[in-house]
Amino acid sequence: MSGHAYEHIAAELRGAILDGGLPPGARLPRHADLARQYGVSEIVVRQAIDALKNAGLVETRGRGGTWVRERPPVRRISSQRYLADLGPQTVKQTSFTRDQGIAWEQYRLDTAYRWIDADERLAGLFGVAPGTRVLERHFVFYAAGVPSQVARPCLLASDVEGTPVADPKNEPWPGGTINQLRTLGIEVDDITESVTTRMPTPVEARTLRIAQGVPVFAITRVMYAAGRVVEVADPIVIPGDRAILDYRIPLRPLP
Repeated sequence: MSGHAYEHIAAELRGAILDGGLPPGARLPRHADLARQYGVSEIVVRQAIDALKNAGLVETRGRGGTWVRERPPVRRISSQRYLADLGPQTVKQTSFTRDQGIAWEQYRLDTAYRWIDADERLAGLFGVAPGTRVLERHFVFYAAGVPSQVARPCLLASDVEGTPVADPKNEPWPGGTINQLRTLGIEVDDITESVTTRMPTPVEARTLRIAQGVPVFAITRVMYAAGRVVEVADPIVIPGDRAILDYRIPLRPLP
């Protein structure tokens, strides 16, 4: 067996998982059986299984063995997704439900609101002075009962304090933030997003039920109305094994 033995074992098991020989929910052979099959020690087998865990392909369940993980549905995230939030809202939806292909009844949004003073990063993104009063919102998005996205979208107190937008009891709101701000006479007309990849924080991994070794997309979104920043979502976090980012790039001169 050339190279590192554990890499060879991991590659064979990975191939069986990806081609369906070991389907989602299947239990892998016991470590002792794999060790006999490949003529290696159980330590080498554990190294191979750890490599599969880090790739998000298998999971261990206490002393119940190692199992092939269920493959999460892949969400295609379009660069034009926010068009779903433009009015009028003839059908209850948001860009999230549209991307997920779920009905409103299959959508759940857990929320936590608090008033904060903007730190230097948040103030810089808003283009305001540090210490400016901001409504910080923490959202966990569920699609058909599965936690699929977390976000920290923030709004300026000067725009929303004392309005229905600042009341978490009104969530989820069809049309999302764009429609919320429209009810206040604020028309979002431009959005920028910066996308990076990183490993999840422990809280993100627990909340989103992310397997060990699976990275996330971390998106910083800024919404504008007539050139003024009216919302900053920093970050939006989406598991990397559940999403494909689709971008449309029109090839025409900018005004």
